[in-house]
Amino acid sequence: MERSDSDSESKGGKETSFVSPAASGDLSKGSFSSGKGIGSDLINCLRGCCMGAADAVPGVSGGTIALIMGHYQRLIAAISHFDVSLLGMLRKRQVALAYNHVDGRFLTMLAVGIVIGAVTFLRLMGWLLESHLPETLSVFLGLLLASVWIVQSHVERWTVARVLGFLGGSVAAVLISRLPAGEGNGSLLFLFGTAAIAICAMILPGISGALVLVMFGSYHMVTGLIKDFLKLKITVDGFLQLVAFGSGCVVGLLAFSRILNWLLQHFRSTTMAVLMGLMVGSIVKLWPLQRPTDETASLVFKNRVMVYVWPSEWSSSLWPLFLLAVGSFAVVLAMEWYGKKRAEQLNAR
Repeated sequence: MERSDSDSESKGGKETSFVSPAASGDLSKGSFSSGKGIGSDLINCLRGCCMGAADAVPGVSGGTIALIMGHYQRLIAAISHFDVSLLGMLRKRQVALAYNHVDGRFLTMLAVGIVIGAVTFLRLMGWLLESHLPETLSVFLGLLLASVWIVQSHVERWTVARVLGFLGGSVAAVLISRLPAGEGNGSLLFLFGTAAIAICAMILPGISGALVLVMFGSYHMVTGLIKDFLKLKITVDGFLQLVAFGSGCVVGLLAFSRILNWLLQHFRSTTMAVLMGLMVGSIVKLWPLQRPTDETASLVFKNRVMVYVWPSEWSSSLWPLFLLAVGSFAVVLAMEWYGKKRAEQLNAR
């Protein structure tokens, strides 16, 4: 039996740092080390914007963005604190205590950013994928490779179990990314179920919640409902469908986050190896050298059938795509370096 990561990677009962030292702290008890100033609020809102933008794109995971930006475990731990203890505090009207129990300020700013990012990016991403697909995928590929580089440094040692977990995660991500799009329906039960599954994928690095919706055939229906709602084109059926979808998201998120938080606390390196495998496997979906088939090239993007192209067969210059990927890779590593330096400065005080 594999020894618990929390035993092998902790000292004196305290947890070691996760993706970024800036996000360190004893997360199992709900204490968080980051600041509470306006600057921290703006950073968390920006993190949310990036997550919301990523979750709006089939093939890109908001969980990957959370890993890149160093707040992944804090997010999982905060969500997992929506528990019986929270209900007890609310019954006693201990609102402030309950707010701190779930790291309310962090979650609030992150949620505001996610909404802003998703709403803003839905239109922008449609144009980018339609007009600049290779360039857009190159940027995402650089982000993903950088996150893999960061995560691998947090696997303490590569045991057989962790190698198998990495390979299993890679295979699972490839299989999921290659599944064909489904034909969904608008029933409330169907939307509830697909939302519960998709939200779990959204907080898993490497698996896109939007891609899961595509596979179930409900992506365009859900995004259409959201766009209509924002335009105040609200119908009774549309409102009920959004409520069913939102309810599924809440149930799936609360249930899955508790499992994931427990795994991160007790089998951290193995869990990280699996997450790393999921990210590596998702490279298949983000390969920049794609083009539509001749039969579907004139259709709108969502109806195109894409085929992969080898670099030797690519008709345009590869240098712009390479530079975009390298640039986004470098930005992520620079952010990680800054996070470490900032944490060192805070710890030195």
